[in-house]
Amino acid sequence: MKREIRHLALAATAMLMFSSNAFADAKTEAYVQENASEVLASLNDPSLNAEERTEKFNAYMDEFTDMVAVSNFAIGKYARRFNDDELARYRKVFREYALAVYENELDAYRGEAVVVKDSVDRSETDSIVNTVIKRQDGKDMDVRWRVLTRDGKYQVVDVALNLDGNLIWLAIEQRAQFLALLDRSNGSADALIEKIESMKRNLEASTRG
Repeated sequence: MKREIRHLALAATAMLMFSSNAFADAKTEAYVQENASEVLASLNDPSLNAEERTEKFNAYMDEFTDMVAVSNFAIGKYARRFNDDELARYRKVFREYALAVYENELDAYRGEAVVVKDSVDRSETDSIVNTVIKRQDGKDMDVRWRVLTRDGKYQVVDVALNLDGNLIWLAIEQRAQFLALLDRSNGSADALIEKIESMKRNLEASTRG
């Protein structure tokens, strides 16, 4: 999976450079602290088998993260060009792949603590909360959460994981790859869905290996 991630367009990360030095409010940080801790805890529930654990993890991530917004962002203008059936099929496979990526990477850190380091406001309704997932062996993972406030409610719209020294924003990195594929294929939803399904199969194979 890490090889797959590293092949994504790293230059797109510049899109999320911070535009303000103001700190996000304490409520936003508390939201991330509480929910990220619950997500991590779902990976370490000894009463669950692997299938049940994945189901619980996915339920937390679905509640914590706006997967519709993330999936729409990843295909840009094509979110308006796909018909209803194409959009529904794309969102389904994107959600499955994205959740598998998060579970696979965070699984190594289950049972450890989520610590909020700091946060930055990009606007009044858009913040980046920087966290560290602690490990007893000292190999901590930096995780950043982009949080939007809508009608007084918080929702994560992208997550960045630090993989092998590279900060990877899932939605931004995949946007570059997906748009390039769609441009080459004349906006073919089927071609994109097939690509994402292939990425998911490769991830599952690497996890089993």
